[in-house]
Amino acid sequence: MTIARRALVYVYRHRRLPNWHNPKRFTDKVNWRIVRDRRDVLIGTCDKLAMKRRVASVAAVRVPQTYWTGTDLRELALVDLPGDWVLKPNHRTAKVIFGQNKPDIETLIAQTDGWLDEENWAQSGEWAYGHSARVFLVEERIGTGPKPPVDYQFYVYDGVAKYAMVITGRPSDTTATFYDRDWCRVASNPGGEHLPHADAPPNLDEMFEVAGRIGRGFDFIRVDLYNVDGTIWFGETTPYPVSGMGRFVPDDFDFELGSHWQLPSSTR
Repeated sequence: MTIARRALVYVYRHRRLPNWHNPKRFTDKVNWRIVRDRRDVLIGTCDKLAMKRRVASVAAVRVPQTYWTGTDLRELALVDLPGDWVLKPNHRTAKVIFGQNKPDIETLIAQTDGWLDEENWAQSGEWAYGHSARVFLVEERIGTGPKPPVDYQFYVYDGVAKYAMVITGRPSDTTATFYDRDWCRVASNPGGEHLPHADAPPNLDEMFEVAGRIGRGFDFIRVDLYNVDGTIWFGETTPYPVSGMGRFVPDDFDFELGSHWQLPSSTR
């Protein structure tokens, strides 16, 4: 994606011009990173398998077991899968299938057509995704029941987790609200202003600390965790939340999120 096209998408989404010369808003800083930041430290942050290996070595958190990885789903016919499992591409977002028992291979192949394409890099310009292995992975499912557990997405700056975005209602009625370290509600995405207050998860302080340890070495990164019966699970990380196209209520929260992020002086 060219810088001009990225700017057009930004204007369409936010109804304002991006400020990439002296960004203050969080959304501007994410877009600045997308169009300019090519540091090696970002390589691997969008590779689910690579981050699972890294996280297992730096934080006391449960990492979902990987049952299989590859490019040919027909290989799953020979894999002894458990009763519940999850299939996703290693290098893309928002693609997931929750499976049970022995899979119908042909159905999976049809459902995942195009999943190994480089959408996040080729179409959205998110550079780090282009350095991720283009493979499928099947891993341990977190939690039980028909829906995924609550997703806690931590905004981490230089190893300090400042906020948690709480995602509920997946996959059909997703809502998001933001809480600070004292579990005071500080913002939401548009449409979530009147949602009821979410209960703080068990061992909240530990979750903030775990997210901070995972985020050490990055000026900013989002760390996604789950909390199931008091057990903290790792989900994934991204340096490009919502591709810099997310909106907030109140709008000033965009500046607040951005105020904690000190952009690097070098982009190589």
